[in-house]
Amino acid sequence: MRHAGKTSEIALDQAAAGMTLAAALLDANGSVLLPQDAALTTAMLAALRRRGVERCVVWRDDQQEAEDPAALALRREQRLRRLEHLFRHCGEHAGSQALLAQLRIYRQEQP
Repeated sequence: MRHAGKTSEIALDQAAAGMTLAAALLDANGSVLLPQDAALTTAMLAALRRRGVERCVVWRDDQQEAEDPAALALRREQRLRRLEHLFRHCGEHAGSQALLAQLRIYRQEQP
């Protein structure tokens, strides 16, 4: 089943049974754990936590209320901290710094 709505990347702890994945969940080797459009169940969420999955992309309900600005700011801050963590060993290499700068801009534009 395809949705015409928007997607949200959320922490697995925010996911609830009944939500639908907007993107396939992959493990570290690129193997599909759950396909796109899979409806999450309590058992699936528990299994994903055991496998160390931290985030997922779900279809957002168009009827959903507008998000709290503080929650949006927190989510942006979490994404920026994640980028800093991922690039922590890159040092001052010009290419890495240019990529990091573009990713920061991209992440700040996302809701």
